[in-house]
Amino acid sequence: MGMTHLQITVKRLPDSRKSERLRFLIDTGAVYSVAPAKTLRALGIKPHRRERFILADGSSMERDLGGAYFEYRGTGGMAPVVFGDPGDAQLLGMTTLEAMGLMIDPLSRDLRTLPATLGLAHSRHPSLLHKTTRVGKR
Repeated sequence: MGMTHLQITVKRLPDSRKSERLRFLIDTGAVYSVAPAKTLRALGIKPHRRERFILADGSSMERDLGGAYFEYRGTGGMAPVVFGDPGDAQLLGMTTLEAMGLMIDPLSRDLRTLPATLGLAHSRHPSLLHKTTRVGKR
């Protein structure tokens, strides 16, 4: 299976004038995107917490986590972003793709528009109603 790279514009907010175009590897196994901490800070993006991440080999590392606006061909969205250290891969995770309303076709590796769905529970649509199960002691 091939790898897909995209040029994505990153900003602090949708209306920010300051932006940076970065080349990301789409990683469908990653929840968050990773961008260089130096670039994010230069854009005025600040971390709001520190997170521990487990790597494929079982080891762990800590990185700062913040929020950024990602844009691709006029489509954008706010998403969490990991402040990457030098040597960390620039990854575009699934949370970012979904925030932009995009998905990757698993066969062609092309980007597609994510179908917009809304989970409404309405009496005219009983199939949309879900039973809730209580967790814990009664």
